[in-house]
Amino acid sequence: MQLTDALLELCSAQTPSIIAIDGPAGAGKTTLANNLSLALSTSLRVNVIHMDDLYNGWDRALSEDLTLTLSAICRNHLAANPLKFSKFNWAANEFDEQISVPTADLLILEGVGSGQSAIRENLISLLWIDIDYNQGLARVLERDGQSLENQMQNWLVQQEQHFRVEGTQNAADFILTT
Repeated sequence: MQLTDALLELCSAQTPSIIAIDGPAGAGKTTLANNLSLALSTSLRVNVIHMDDLYNGWDRALSEDLTLTLSAICRNHLAANPLKFSKFNWAANEFDEQISVPTADLLILEGVGSGQSAIRENLISLLWIDIDYNQGLARVLERDGQSLENQMQNWLVQQEQHFRVEGTQNAADFILTT
């Protein structure tokens, strides 16, 4: 059975549904989220939320703020309410005004921290994409520029600590490698 078929079957049994795609930086989480959104949107109304939009900058990205925001998003989605949150503006280093996202059948949460334990009970499925951290770092720097190397080196330490505490990979329903 293909991954999209398995996820569609899971989502068809429980609407609204939430899928999280987690794993190290540079693994391909955003690409997978976009591909799944396209594939599943033939049968379901799909919204994708990227953790990059919810992080509170580099230093407070994986903080309690993210957990509280994700918890509220999950609660509202499962209650079939519009999702309200502020996106982080990386250029201004602050959150923009709150936005509202209409209801959907499926919500895909994508990015480091999207599969954290505080919200796992809300997930219909947790996907983990694995990649060697050095290869992931190289992909990110190629995509986003060498100027982020210092921040990314610090990020690799933060995400490793987060994954160790959260046990995200061990909790995953599907594990993919790139």
